[in-house]
Amino acid sequence: MKNLQTLNLLPILALANLFAQISGSVSLRPVLTGPDKAYLRSRVVFRCITPDSSPPVTYELIKDGGLLIDRRVDHQEDQPASFPLTVATTSDGSYYCKAKTGEATGISNSIRLIVVSPASFTSVTSEPFPPVTFEGSRIVLSCEVIKGSHLSYTWFFNRKEVTSSTSSLLHATGNKLVMEKVTPRHAGYYYCMAWSSVQDIRRFSSSTEVKVEVKVHVSTPRISFYIFKEGDSYYGNVTCWSSRGTPPVNFSLSVDDREVESVTATESLAAWFLVAIVPGLDMGEARCRVKNEVQELMSEPVTLEVVPVGGDVKVEVEHLYTADSKLAAARLSCQISKGTFPYVSWLLNDTALPPETHVDSHIQPVLSHYAFANRRRTLILAKLGPEESGYYRCRARDSYDDSGAWVESVAILVRVTGERIKTRQNP
Repeated sequence: MKNLQTLNLLPILALANLFAQISGSVSLRPVLTGPDKAYLRSRVVFRCITPDSSPPVTYELIKDGGLLIDRRVDHQEDQPASFPLTVATTSDGSYYCKAKTGEATGISNSIRLIVVSPASFTSVTSEPFPPVTFEGSRIVLSCEVIKGSHLSYTWFFNRKEVTSSTSSLLHATGNKLVMEKVTPRHAGYYYCMAWSSVQDIRRFSSSTEVKVEVKVHVSTPRISFYIFKEGDSYYGNVTCWSSRGTPPVNFSLSVDDREVESVTATESLAAWFLVAIVPGLDMGEARCRVKNEVQELMSEPVTLEVVPVGGDVKVEVEHLYTADSKLAAARLSCQISKGTFPYVSWLLNDTALPPETHVDSHIQPVLSHYAFANRRRTLILAKLGPEESGYYRCRARDSYDDSGAWVESVAILVRVTGERIKTRQNP
């Protein structure tokens, strides 16, 4: 029985061995080579070869979906079949090669071809548009192309490439450049470059420059005024100004909560208004308002009242010493009891110091040993010697009326002896 079973298996084993021999003889292993990326309208070549095959070998280049691209017959042993291809938009996809010789066939590896379209008509768009905003806001620039695929992007700020080290507030992601909490340092010119690379061949398209403007928030306005005389009338020149901000801004002047005038400052952060003034009368409470697209701020109030110079005027003397207690200088102050805009003149032995034609300033040198301060209300004797001894007095009048009467102090005798100053009021 056992021998009978063995005899029955012999034909089956023989058939299996024959099938294995036939299968081994008809199995082909073609290899496909070619690009995995190519520019649109460029020329590429796929090559298919079947090692150790007997010619003739028929090769077919097939695209995914079973689309036959081309067929070649190789009559030489171990020679590849070439399939030149002009790349079109429809060329994107997977390719494989089918080889056949006699009854033997084989399928090659697959190559995925990516079709790259070069960038063209590149431009920069912005959010907000136009790219003008206030400090602390957010600006997003986008690099847009009409045509192009598989692109990378490079940004430039004032003709320099933007990198991660350029600014912590600049962040490039995809085709966008994001600026968080912008400052005036981010104002300038930006452009982008859209580019692609295939086998170390780079093609790019650049946009034109776009100007980014960053406006500075306007500061709280300040207000001041001075008075001048024109004919028999007096006028107040009211100045409204802000220390920081980006023009244009609108300034308006209100007196007793009633708007008097409004102007737009286009090149500066200051405006001037004329109002009628009557010396000795309270003309009301004035305030400045400044406005831009996002802000509206008010100044502190100022009373439009001009008190004429009058009352008592006197001179006070203060001695100034060095760190080692040596007498160094003397400071004479002119104390005026009344007057909003006084003009002060100093006299030594009835001679004006300096001549009345000198223009006043906050600190004004007179000679090497004299100096004015505090709008001429203070006279500093920087040198102490016999020349500085004498009778000092100050006088004041209204600065807006050159013909006005002077109000004078009594003379103070200042006598310098060695390292001591003696003062005495002139009787």
